[in-house]
Amino acid sequence: MIFRRAIIRLTLTYTVVQLLLFGAFALGIYAFVTGTFDFDVPELDGEAFIASAEQGFALLRNGLLVGYAALVVVLPVSSYLMARSALAPVRRSYELQQRFVDGASHEFRSPLSVIQGELELALSRSRTPAQYRAAMTAALESAEGLTRLTNDLLLLTREDADELEATFEPVSLNGLAHKAARGHGAAARIAVTESRAVIVDGSTELLTRALTNLVDNAAKFTDESGHIDIIISGTGRIAYIQVADNGIGMTDAESAHAFDRFWRAQDARTTPGFGLGLPLVKQIVSAHKGKVSITSAPGSGTTVTLTLPEHQT
Repeated sequence: MIFRRAIIRLTLTYTVVQLLLFGAFALGIYAFVTGTFDFDVPELDGEAFIASAEQGFALLRNGLLVGYAALVVVLPVSSYLMARSALAPVRRSYELQQRFVDGASHEFRSPLSVIQGELELALSRSRTPAQYRAAMTAALESAEGLTRLTNDLLLLTREDADELEATFEPVSLNGLAHKAARGHGAAARIAVTESRAVIVDGSTELLTRALTNLVDNAAKFTDESGHIDIIISGTGRIAYIQVADNGIGMTDAESAHAFDRFWRAQDARTTPGFGLGLPLVKQIVSAHKGKVSITSAPGSGTTVTLTLPEHQT
């Protein structure tokens, strides 16, 4: 809305300024041409010359008026394009900042909850030094993960992809899958299937976030009697991560909007969340030069597939 109003104001300003300039230019041309001819010299060509000159002036005047009328139609379009072009860098910067804020607000909840929970547990009653140390260690690990996640999110929202890629390292998808399964409350119904070791180049924190978001989503929409499968495979050049559940599923129309920011399916609006988990997954995968796809059917569950370049030795 802010940028729409700014574009409208700039469009009007550019249009008025250009019309005034072209109007002054046209008047200047007309005044110069009419003032150049001297009608008080009949000996040149007599009345025929004067009539011809007046006809030429009339054509010039009409031509300038028609041209000006055409500019009244054309200039708003060109002014709008100029305004959009002028505001494009500002809009891009704003969108990147908003993306960071949205992603941070969504992803910071889990590590902050761990830190808060460990500290509250430690202070709830007197404990042994070893118990205090364990609580502080868990809180410190979450704080360190939060710091890495913040840095990765900041890099993720920058336009320079090379800066993010410079932080990439070999990451085991097998390890991430087992960690996601163990760290989830629904671990008993999460199975990891792997054909071999699969390594990709990327950010451990960001890929962990992506996989955790997929598992969280699957768990939200799968009842306790259902199951979630994390399938890891690779071809030597392409790595695949699939998170499949047998939950409530989605229609084709809902699947088409699954990666839109803040969008939530009708059946999902009663569950906690902001509609940012899957959009962030797509953003993370894109930053790793990969792709994400989703297949789903009502009552049959959902499968999300991440495709990433496999690490080349």
